[in-house]
Amino acid sequence: MAISRWYPIREVATLQDRVNSLFQDFGGDNGTVTAASFAPAVDVYENGEKVVLKLDIPGIKEEDLDIRVENQTLSVRGERKFESEEKEENFHRIERRYGSFFRSFSLPITVDTENVQANYNAGVLKLELKKKASAQPRQIEIGTAA
Repeated sequence: MAISRWYPIREVATLQDRVNSLFQDFGGDNGTVTAASFAPAVDVYENGEKVVLKLDIPGIKEEDLDIRVENQTLSVRGERKFESEEKEENFHRIERRYGSFFRSFSLPITVDTENVQANYNAGVLKLELKKKASAQPRQIEIGTAA
């Protein structure tokens, strides 16, 4: 029986290569342009008066966005289209994602779904949802006891 050396680093590298090939097969990353969906990054914060969402969606035109509020759920749908001036085979690398996306957010009942403002500037979609008057903080005055 021959004794062979065990190289744990080589085993890990082999495993990593196998996992990478699985993801490449799944994502279709074989040098061609694919219309893979993506999920834009979102910041969500609130203060006493409103809830604010900021979505990073550079390269998407306003007419390619669909924003809806239904049953206390805010949904944003859009599409980034691949606009190639060159043929696909002339690209060396394509890392930006193209295709459609869909994000939905459950809204608290304190949000007034009738009062939503949307602004789109420099690739950032900003949605402001005002809170209902009953949900906004108010100052309580202290009375004197008789």
